[in-house]
Amino acid sequence: MTVKRLEANKLAHMFIEGADNLSRHVKIVDSLNVFPVPDGDTGTNMNLSITSGVKEVQAQTAKDAGTIAASFAKGLLMGARGNSGVILSQLFRGFSKAVEGKQTLNAEDFAKAFEKGVETAYKAVIKPVEGTILTVAKDSAKQAVKSAKKSDDIIVVMSDLIKEAKASLKRTPDLLPVLKEVGVVDSGGQGLLYIYEGFLAVLEGKKLKDQQPVTPNMDDLVKIEHHHQSAQSHMATEDIEFGYCTEVMVRFDQERLKKEAFIEEDFRNELSEIGDSLLVVSDEDLLKVHIHAEYPGEVLSRAQRYGDFINIKIENMREQHTHLLDETQAFYGGSEQVEAQRETSKSEFGIVTVSMGEGVSKLFKGLGAQEVIQGGQTMNPSTEDIVSAINKVNAKNILILPNNGNIIMAAEQAADVVDSKAIVIPSKTVPQGLAALFAFNPSIDIEKNASHMNEAMKAVKSGQVTYAVRDTQIEGLQIQKDDYIGIADKKIVNTHKDLVEAAKELLTHMIDDDSEMVTVLAGEDVSERETKALIQYLEDTFTDVELDIHQGDQPLYSYIFSVE
Repeated sequence: MTVKRLEANKLAHMFIEGADNLSRHVKIVDSLNVFPVPDGDTGTNMNLSITSGVKEVQAQTAKDAGTIAASFAKGLLMGARGNSGVILSQLFRGFSKAVEGKQTLNAEDFAKAFEKGVETAYKAVIKPVEGTILTVAKDSAKQAVKSAKKSDDIIVVMSDLIKEAKASLKRTPDLLPVLKEVGVVDSGGQGLLYIYEGFLAVLEGKKLKDQQPVTPNMDDLVKIEHHHQSAQSHMATEDIEFGYCTEVMVRFDQERLKKEAFIEEDFRNELSEIGDSLLVVSDEDLLKVHIHAEYPGEVLSRAQRYGDFINIKIENMREQHTHLLDETQAFYGGSEQVEAQRETSKSEFGIVTVSMGEGVSKLFKGLGAQEVIQGGQTMNPSTEDIVSAINKVNAKNILILPNNGNIIMAAEQAADVVDSKAIVIPSKTVPQGLAALFAFNPSIDIEKNASHMNEAMKAVKSGQVTYAVRDTQIEGLQIQKDDYIGIADKKIVNTHKDLVEAAKELLTHMIDDDSEMVTVLAGEDVSERETKALIQYLEDTFTDVELDIHQGDQPLYSYIFSVE
């Protein structure tokens, strides 16, 4: 069997099968992850990233290979997570640029596309490290180009590429000392090999043998004769210099770009001074940053100069590593050494908060909260729930944001019984909690943080729109069952049978001449049409106020508003 021309539908099938093969081996790739930080999520990040690319491909109806490749690259960029995910997105961004406008691909086109992907990925990384996914991609792409000069069969080119990828992967411990020390190959390179093997299976018309998720055999994979532990357990948490894996995606704002032009290389150099594991990528519409930094707020401030946030993700890598040590201890029946390391590896700060709704929870986590307890009105977490969350965070200093008046007492009780130093920031609403979290500064002590966060809450007006469960009369307002009611800082100020009208009236009450920012969190029962109508009203009526709209998915409250 030979393949001389690669058409759009087969290329799409290759992307899909490559993603599926990686998905089946996610746990194996995660288990190998020790570089740049032993947080055990390389496979997970690559899988989430490539899945986003596949979704774009599956939604594409184009019949040319160039458009299919561009869709895959765009989806990867939008969904890229972690070092490995961003690098993967750049490998296929370059691939897509190389085949732009092509109806079908021949062997030379195919090989040069891999080569262009490597070139693009290396440019995106300010300090490329050999012995990683970059090396495997580079070595295998070079082989593909050599192979294409000898054969016009794409199957031969892909087979040779994979043969060299395996050899390169086997060499990674010789290039990166930490891999040799622990006894593993590079996790990102292994993930890339699984993707490539999926590509080849489609070209050859085969089904891969492993159709179910593959669970790693730690003894076979890690190959540590004297230390039967996970790869991550060979690293010390305190050795992680920059503790927060920070990712931000910005949509460029043309007005801001007129004031300060965005130059990718200059911005990459700027960020390199405040962290490592840096990746900066951009196209005409979007900027995406991945960096390991000690102060994520600095990254966000610098990125926001160029546009509006689309997505923010901040993860405490010290906490992730500690969690992996706990899993190792459970897997191997307990270890005094691991327990001692957990005690000495506590991070300086931890933040625990309470939230209802997936979207709201993501906002809190994006701003640095390590544990978000599901709860709120009608679903108050117990003291035990809060203590459990504090213990998971494993930090010396804990800040607790209840975001509901009914939860403050339970939070204070939890703060009294835990070993860590814990302070409750008495936030009574989600907007207060978000404002407080914005004011958090990891470079100052817990008492000063508590003071600043309490002050930040005072500058926020909170509003909610919910519905009445019975007929009632409050402060002169006649309220019928199922009417919508507007609540401003715990006081009912208006009622209406129509949701959007109730929301408009409440916001009109809350917004004054000093208001600069309105944040809208749409609940799980709100339609897109209703939110669009509300946004249009705000844009038409309050032209000087900046809007920040999120799908909070919170129950009970159709809308939550923050006015600053």
